[in-house]
Amino acid sequence: MPQAKIDLTQLVSFKSVADARQFPPEECHRTAQWVADAFAAAGLTKVGLHETPDGSRAVIASRPAPAGAPTVLLYCHYDVQPPLDDAAWRTPVWELTEKDGRWYGRGSADCKGNIVMHLTALRALGADLPLGITLVAEGSEEQGTGGLERFVETNPEWLRADAILVADCGNFAVGVPTFTETLRGNVNVVVTIETLAGPVHSGMFGGPAPDALAALIHLLASLRDKHGNTTVSGLPNDQQWPGVRYSKEQFSADAGVLGGVELTGDGTVADMLWARPALTVLGIDAPPVVGSSASIQPAARARLNLRIPPGTDPEQALKALTAHLQANTPWQAKLTVEAEATGAPFESGGGGPARVAMEAALAASYGRPTTTQGQGGSIPLCNVFADTYPDAEIMLIGVEEPKCLIHAPNESVDPSEIEHMALAEALFLTSYAKQA
Repeated sequence: MPQAKIDLTQLVSFKSVADARQFPPEECHRTAQWVADAFAAAGLTKVGLHETPDGSRAVIASRPAPAGAPTVLLYCHYDVQPPLDDAAWRTPVWELTEKDGRWYGRGSADCKGNIVMHLTALRALGADLPLGITLVAEGSEEQGTGGLERFVETNPEWLRADAILVADCGNFAVGVPTFTETLRGNVNVVVTIETLAGPVHSGMFGGPAPDALAALIHLLASLRDKHGNTTVSGLPNDQQWPGVRYSKEQFSADAGVLGGVELTGDGTVADMLWARPALTVLGIDAPPVVGSSASIQPAARARLNLRIPPGTDPEQALKALTAHLQANTPWQAKLTVEAEATGAPFESGGGGPARVAMEAALAASYGRPTTTQGQGGSIPLCNVFADTYPDAEIMLIGVEEPKCLIHAPNESVDPSEIEHMALAEALFLTSYAKQA
């Protein structure tokens, strides 16, 4: 663990935001080289930097499997989110700082903490690797440009493996070993409603004149019922989550829900988060309060985000959402629905030898059985892995948990999570080689 802290201190010091508009590309290049050198020193023999179609660099390092042994792919990414509001940070953004038992700094959890987890596990095993290892560290995951996804599709042999550990997730809570079983997909659309040739005076025309903003409000209200359930015609909204329970009290604290404000939906928190569709209004184009005039609006638009659980096809969800919007637009107002993007949900399988070995390894490391959770965000690479390597077992794990505040100011990691997850990974690599 002292070496793990030294590693993470160096990694956090790199300002590896993969956006040249904010930080120089040399920061990502230096980080990639550090990762390559570190895994070479940890015993991986074939190490290189590979440019992906989006111009970033992926670190790929490997050590071939002994005859008859399986190969495990270890995934992570070295790029990070920008710091956002520097003034909101209570510790230096690019300096690993210990405070109240946690290690603070951008990327300390997402995902440089997971890089250190992999490194620490491989160092624990040393030269005694009973199976093949391939490590891939992506350089543009946070930008969502799909560089590694396209690289895998055109170079499938580079990362072929029997088991894939996607270390970009984490546990339900500190000390609770958790598989992230599902990832929600998404559908983004921009909705525009038009009713008038131009704005007109509300005193002279208000009443019969169709107000585009009121029409938009009416339309958006049709997407949730009185309990707050998402109600898109054609999409089921009664699914149940079979894994970990998430108490209302804990969720309210994690999400910063104001005192006295009720949670939405008639399912459990886990049902609403991971098993059911969720519609969010991301933005509305309408006159701001300051500067507004006594006018009826001729047009209004909104950007919508629909999260969908596994079992829901994103193209069918887009059709259902579009049909619902068309059917619920009032007053025969003119409606335009522009599709921005879709992403497929993902569900990992269970019951294979890799999953059995990892469940036992996590239980041994943490001293308690594993559980499962879902994740609201999507990781498109998981679907590419599943399509490209259909026989591989894919497991989503990592050092991240709710207190990490990934993507926000004051990101941190609990060092005990790095310790326990690294131990679990080392135990897994040893036992899986015997079971496979």
